[in-house]
Amino acid sequence: MNLSFNDLNLIEPILLALKTEGYTSPTPIQAQTIPLALQRKDILGCAQTGTGKTAAFAIPIIQLLSQNKNVSPGKREIKSLILTPTRELAIQIEESFKNYGKNTNLKCKVIFGGVSQHAQVESLRQGIDILIATPGRLLDLMNQKHVNLSHIQFFVLDEADRMLDMGFVHDVKRIITKLPKQRQSLFFSATMPPVIVELADTILVNPSKVEVTPVSSTANTINQEVYFVDKENKRNLLIDILKDKSIERVLVFARTKHGADKISKDLVKSGIGSQAIHGNKSQNARQHALNNFKSKLTRVLVATDIAARGIDIDELTHVINYELPNIPESYVHRIGRTGRAGASGIAISFCDAEEKEYLRDIQKLIGKNVPVNSKHDYPLMNHTVVKTPQRGQRPPRNTSAKPSTERNAGDRNFGAKSNTAKSGADRNTSFSGEKRNSAAKEGFSKPKSYGNNSPAKKWFGDKRNRTSV
Repeated sequence: MNLSFNDLNLIEPILLALKTEGYTSPTPIQAQTIPLALQRKDILGCAQTGTGKTAAFAIPIIQLLSQNKNVSPGKREIKSLILTPTRELAIQIEESFKNYGKNTNLKCKVIFGGVSQHAQVESLRQGIDILIATPGRLLDLMNQKHVNLSHIQFFVLDEADRMLDMGFVHDVKRIITKLPKQRQSLFFSATMPPVIVELADTILVNPSKVEVTPVSSTANTINQEVYFVDKENKRNLLIDILKDKSIERVLVFARTKHGADKISKDLVKSGIGSQAIHGNKSQNARQHALNNFKSKLTRVLVATDIAARGIDIDELTHVINYELPNIPESYVHRIGRTGRAGASGIAISFCDAEEKEYLRDIQKLIGKNVPVNSKHDYPLMNHTVVKTPQRGQRPPRNTSAKPSTERNAGDRNFGAKSNTAKSGADRNTSFSGEKRNSAAKEGFSKPKSYGNNSPAKKWFGDKRNRTSV
């Protein structure tokens, strides 16, 4: 039986907004989450990007706030906080709240680092109902007494595992200590490593579990293929592929910021419209590049993994991994930018000799071989096809591989040669003069033992090495 939004007991203003947006049927996570959230239950959601998580938490929050009769006159106080790791995802969430709540009188605002705080502070002074924020800027404004979280009724932690990857877990814990004990909390993560399970246990009270689309799966609508090519020939191969004029837009992934810039410049020199987006770009530059790509003014957007989660681009047909990611789960998130909402998509990956182990790990994660396309002019010399091992326990990854330099895709700007935050207008750390610990120290420390009554332990087990669900 196919559900419609009319079956979810939603109020008329929201149904009208959804109809305007062209939505008729909820996705699985929406169909499961919305009724539970409307019953004011805490939610533990395990779902990857592209499954419709934003609407799953935005719609019930809008409805419950709209029906709240206990609103005191005077300045609006922040009643809902949505915490998310990156600027782009924060902006997208704000757009969703505005679209779904357009027929209500609720006010929402997004705050993030990398830009002047003046306009953000002014909006906070005027009063808002819903705040979408990245951790660093939120803590900064809290310390300046511009943000009061004592009236929070609804708290959402989105992309929790991404928070861990980016070293924001300590910031998140600080923010949580400022929230009222009596609140409804919704927690979403694509994977459930032990540190995330432990964090969920500190946030949620008797939560309901929602689990859809494990991170190891790729959509059947995406046609995947791999080209074996020498590193020095990747540029020529990419240009050859883009000679096909039927490819109107393509998202190209690089492993580093410098690499993204170089690829984009090479394409422009070849007469192909291209822009790069990564953590060293200013917020205005990033948003400008993304808007140009969405509106088809730019044909190619070259990105680091900052764009792998939470960026929803309609009718994106092609994703190209110019460099394979050294974390297998990132491959799933990258190619998930295409083949969305039931549409078909094409994911092409370039693999040089040094990346074969990355490909092997990816194929083991997704449980199948990526078909090889050998019909090109730049074949990798003396290569053997990488076969997929049988699904089971993954072998240890190559710890000698250099990790991605895109440490921060969120609201802290880190220089290419330094892991300490910049000072001045672009500095988005929470406390002046404070040096942050590395993500390894903050997020990957040995977790505490779980209590016997831990809901997350019951659902996801006590497997210390588990990285995905």
